[in-house]
Amino acid sequence: MHTAQDIEQAIRAAANPDKAKTLSGFFKTGKGEYGEQDIFIGIPVPMTRSIVKQYLDTPLDQLEILLHNPVHELRMAALLCMVEQFKKADANRREAIYHTYLSNTAYINNWDLVDLSAAQIVGGYLEEQDHTPLYRLAQSSLIWEQRISIVSTWQWIRKGRFDDTLAIADILLYNKHDLIRKAVGWMLREVGKKDKIRLCTFLDTRYRDMPRTMLRYAIEKFSPEERRHYMQK
Repeated sequence: MHTAQDIEQAIRAAANPDKAKTLSGFFKTGKGEYGEQDIFIGIPVPMTRSIVKQYLDTPLDQLEILLHNPVHELRMAALLCMVEQFKKADANRREAIYHTYLSNTAYINNWDLVDLSAAQIVGGYLEEQDHTPLYRLAQSSLIWEQRISIVSTWQWIRKGRFDDTLAIADILLYNKHDLIRKAVGWMLREVGKKDKIRLCTFLDTRYRDMPRTMLRYAIEKFSPEERRHYMQK
């Protein structure tokens, strides 16, 4: 069995200071920005994935320790490990991973951390369960929980199940944060890839009032003529 310290040593050994500066700017770590105080050491996601593959036997309590680390790539490593463990876990283990995940949303605190884990863990666990927890997350004051709520439905969109995506999109429709507007638009676009008529039906009664960023993401795959129609107020 490996420990949080084992993973941390392996991740830190791959640190790239020049890359860290680029990532810090990209993920908005400046004062007053959404990623303020997030610390990057400069490791791209593919490399983090590669390292994590060697530590998939790490106990959940050790991954939780890692998830509390201020270094972004270490939190990412913990989440990627949880995702891989979830895929092969039995029902009890999946439940434990899910509850650990939702107990630590304060540390899943950047959009890439959410986007690489929420659908697999939260969407995966709740797929055949009561979906009420997603609606509680959607109404949270924490933007990361709001983003988890909508991105988690990606798991179901892939299987042609759109009801929760559209219902949560309605809850978040007038959200003021750009990261939420983009996430909702992204998931609406994914719905449209599977069922364009369903997406258009949703948009037809909302597009005039929707935030423009959200709408642009939602109609990105539409023809130029269709985009012009929906971008009209």
